[in-house]
Amino acid sequence: MITYQDPGKYTGISEDENARLFTFLQEKGLHVQLEIWDDPAVNWAAYDVVVLKSPWDYFDKIDQFYTWLNRLEELQVRVLNPIQTVRWNSDKRYLVELQEKGEKVVPTVWLEQGSALDVSDAFGQLQSEKIIVKPAVSGGAKNTFALTRPEAEAQADHINTLLQQESFLAQPFIPEVQTKGEWSILFFNGQYSHTVLKAAKAGDFRVQHFFGGTVHTPEPPAQLLEAAHNLVDKYAQDCLYARVDGVEQNGELVLMELELIEPFLFMATSEGAINRYYEALIAQLQAPAASMA
Repeated sequence: MITYQDPGKYTGISEDENARLFTFLQEKGLHVQLEIWDDPAVNWAAYDVVVLKSPWDYFDKIDQFYTWLNRLEELQVRVLNPIQTVRWNSDKRYLVELQEKGEKVVPTVWLEQGSALDVSDAFGQLQSEKIIVKPAVSGGAKNTFALTRPEAEAQADHINTLLQQESFLAQPFIPEVQTKGEWSILFFNGQYSHTVLKAAKAGDFRVQHFFGGTVHTPEPPAQLLEAAHNLVDKYAQDCLYARVDGVEQNGELVLMELELIEPFLFMATSEGAINRYYEALIAQLQAPAASMA
């Protein structure tokens, strides 16, 4: 079970979930080890299966992360979630792909590495008084900006400097994130498990708990759950876990992120969730070899 080098960066319930899950799986009789994904001393060939739980710094070391995935592939070590899915999901270009396929995604403008932010063009395409600009490979709201047009003009040079290092994307600011919250709908082995609704603290747009966001557990409206399930069926096949993050607009789910690498799973918020994870893992481990590719 994979973790990362510096526990403590994402404090509180995130670390508690990992410890609880590790102990639970051991108590169920599984031979589980916690390993740091970029620890050069680990003999990955000794493992039959690698479960990605919390490689939370992968986006800070993305080239090293890809090299590690390649190594696991060479060793024919099975990874949950599947390596090809992890690669696809690691770059938010996938949101542009889903948008082009007609899925309900927060409108996304791609900013290629080496390009420059055209503020007028971005605001014109997104038709929004405020936009979010964030890296294509990112997590934890790293280098994420919420900008009005004047603020974007003022920050353009800084963003363009960052654009020389990596690609970014621009999206309209979604006011429902502040007024209604952001839904996270959890699936284990393609089956619905539980839902949380994340709310940002007053004056902020970041819903992560380590930025002061709060977590609530209402039942999701049926149409949102159905939409999330459809996305998992299409784009998260053979995945041990999937988290669909979205916002409700006009009664419909608009996708913000499809989290298939290292999402926090909010298992403590739902009775039986940790056992559902275990059962999904057992089902994956018992799957025929042909379905493991």
